[in-house]
This record gives sequence, structure tokens and C-alpha cells, in this order.
Amino acid sequence: QVQLVESGGGLVQAGGSLRLSCAASGRAFSTYSMGWFRQAPGKEREFVAAISWSGGRTYYADSVKGRFTISRDNAKNTVYLQMNSLKPEDTAVYYCAAGYCSGYFCTAKSQYDYWGQGTQVTVSS
Repeated sequence: QVQLVESGGGLVQAGGSLRLSCAASGRAFSTYSMGWFRQAPGKEREFVAAISWSGGRTYYADSVKGRFTISRDNAKNTVYLQMNSLKPEDTAVYYCAAGYCSGYFCTAKSQYDYWGQGTQVTVSS
């Protein structure tokens, strides 16, 4: 069992930056692939970024590639999402997730077993 708690969300102007954190409790964090998803009002939850269990491989949605960076610190049981050059369309509740993936990481919601409660990110124009 893994419990995930996100933090770091808030209100930021367009062009600004935020760093989200996701702290995990429970055993074997370092064996899970981790992902970030987001859900805007009235929209489906969508994939943002994923990272392999070791941190050696990452993958991004096209909409955030070059602006967002996912990383993890297995010693601290924490995964991060550095978000730069934020746009109003990045406004959403951001969720972290943990799962075992057949490959290096997962991009589908159904592949993740554990989810955090989410943190709100609002980007003003």
C-alpha cells in the first residue's frame, strides 16, 4: 500500500513557475513507476509526465514537453514536477500516481494503482 500526498500548487501568473511535490509513504516506493496527471474543469484526467522507478527514464505529454520536468528522490520517497513557462491552459488539479508498469513507465490512468488527492494549479493570464 502506498499513500501519496501532493503539495506545491497555487496561483501563478502566465510565464511563471511552480514545483509540485508528491510525498509517498509505505514501503517499496523506489520500485514504483510514478506519474503526474491533471484534470481541468469539465475535462478528462490527462497524462502529463512519467518517470521510471530508477529515475533514469522520463516521458512527457506533447503539451508540456520542454516546459515541465519530472524527477524523483528515492531516498526521500518523493517525486517532483517542475513547471516552467506556465500557461493559462495548464490550470488544473494535478495528481501524482504510483504503479508497476510493464515498461519503464505508464501513461494510462488504468495502469496506476495509487493516487494522491490532488493539488490545484491556477495560471492567470
